[in-house]
Formats: sequence, C-alpha cells, structure tokens
Amino acid sequence: MIVWEPRMLSILRIVVGLLFMEHGLSKLFNFPPGTIHPSFLALLWFAGVLECFGGALVALGLFTRAVAFLLSGEMAIGYFMFHAPKSFFPLQNGGDAAVLYCFVFLYLCFAGGGEWSLDRLRGAAGATPMPARSGA
Repeated sequence: MIVWEPRMLSILRIVVGLLFMEHGLSKLFNFPPGTIHPSFLALLWFAGVLECFGGALVALGLFTRAVAFLLSGEMAIGYFMFHAPKSFFPLQNGGDAAVLYCFVFLYLCFAGGGEWSLDRLRGAAGATPMPARSGA
C-alpha cells in the first residue's frame, strides 16, 4: 500500500518553496517586473536573499529543517515589523501570507522535507526514510 503522507509533505514543501522564491526573485532581480527592488544591502535586500535562496533550498528539500527555521523567523519578524503596526488583524494589515508562510515553515522545520527531498537522498538526520516495498 502506498503511503501518501510523505509525498504530500514533499508537494507542499516544493510549492511553498517555489512561491517563496518568487518573492525573493522579485526583490533581487525585478522578476516579475514592477515589484519592489530594494537597494543593495538594505533590509529588504537581505529579505530577498533569504527568500530567493532559502525558497530554492526548501523547494529542493536541501537542509530543509534549518532553512525552514530561518525562514519562519524571517516571516515572524517581517510580520511584526511591517504588518502588525497597521492593524491587529492580518486581513486588514495584509499580513495573512506572512503568517501562513511563518507557520508552514515552522511545520517543515519539525516535519522535514518528505520523501522527495535531497535531504532524504543524502541520508540527513531526521529525513523521511524511503518506505519499504512489499514483494507481492
């Protein structure tokens, strides 16, 4: 019987990593065009570096737990610096995506990268092991 939980964890990780990487690409390389393009070494530039390269590492499932912990913290800081001062409610302050990213990354920090991750291939501690197949 196929166990889908580790595979769905991997799909969640890949989608979240790619979406997060898009935020970094927009800050660092103005892709897609028309988005924020911060000055070199500004606070938003560092956020772009974390989002672009951290998102790529999460999507690949490489160093998933450590990178997800770092990105969860980035989103918590971003929320409280830029969104929370506008309003208590995430819907009103535009921070609902930051809250979701924060908690998805916190989950990945504990759950790992799932079955389809480079962490599993390199035999990282805590990576989801390959399920044994019954010979039928």
